[in-house]
Amino acid sequence: MAGRPLARSRGPAAARMPGLGGRGLWLGLAAAVAATAAAARWLGWWSGRAGLRLFVPEELARYRGGAGDPGLYLALLGRVYDVSPGRRHYEPGAHYSGFAGRDASRAFVTGDHSAAGLVDDVSDLSFSELLTLQNWLSFYEKNYEFVGRVIGRFYGEDGLPTPELAQVEAVITRGAEAGRRALEEKRKFPPCNAEWSSSRGSRLWCSPESGGVSRDWTGVPRKLYKPGAKEPHCVCVRTSGPPSDQAQGLPVHTNRGDLDHPNLEEYAGCPPLAVTCSFPPG
Repeated sequence: MAGRPLARSRGPAAARMPGLGGRGLWLGLAAAVAATAAAARWLGWWSGRAGLRLFVPEELARYRGGAGDPGLYLALLGRVYDVSPGRRHYEPGAHYSGFAGRDASRAFVTGDHSAAGLVDDVSDLSFSELLTLQNWLSFYEKNYEFVGRVIGRFYGEDGLPTPELAQVEAVITRGAEAGRRALEEKRKFPPCNAEWSSSRGSRLWCSPESGGVSRDWTGVPRKLYKPGAKEPHCVCVRTSGPPSDQAQGLPVHTNRGDLDHPNLEEYAGCPPLAVTCSFPPG
């Protein structure tokens, strides 16, 4: 089947989105549509480009870079890229030759290069795995020419995104937001340094780079209780200035940093403003 011009994108297909199976990632329709719109802007999947093609899988399979083949293409989440500039990686006999001529989205995350693994089914991947897949998509967008879309799981015969692609986008958006919140919390409460020995017991301490977070303050050790977590973990807490969650522009009523955060607790037997807490063997 010859490639045909790509239809102009009109937005996500108006259909009920089934829950993403395997790991409990169930999305309501309204939430999914809202998240999809954000993901579309963020990932840039919806921009119409003149001259692009629609491929059926059988046609794409001809683009494996062998003698007489019309080219060397691969697809990721239904988007087709010309990887001829990276021929040595994808041509027949090369390490990633299994990715050529098909959409093997799942294998980009799992590393399974078997026939069963080189497929486009990503329905049971986790937030973090789908974010890894999005990083791969960004790599191909930056380094290779985008030439079309594959009719099938992610794009329909009209070239428009399917509900399954919309669902993947929504999950990626949720995962990115969760990752952003986790990073913000780590910057607010960097993990402590810790060491233990049978003879000296344990020691917890803070430094301007503890937890891998470089900052202009040191902090003091505190127990941080996270909702749903069974045990607290040690974090370094800023001891001066306004609280991190104080709204911008409001008068500063305290100069205790985040010491008064309700989820924090002091270590028994450790001075409240000590940078290091040591505990003998128990």
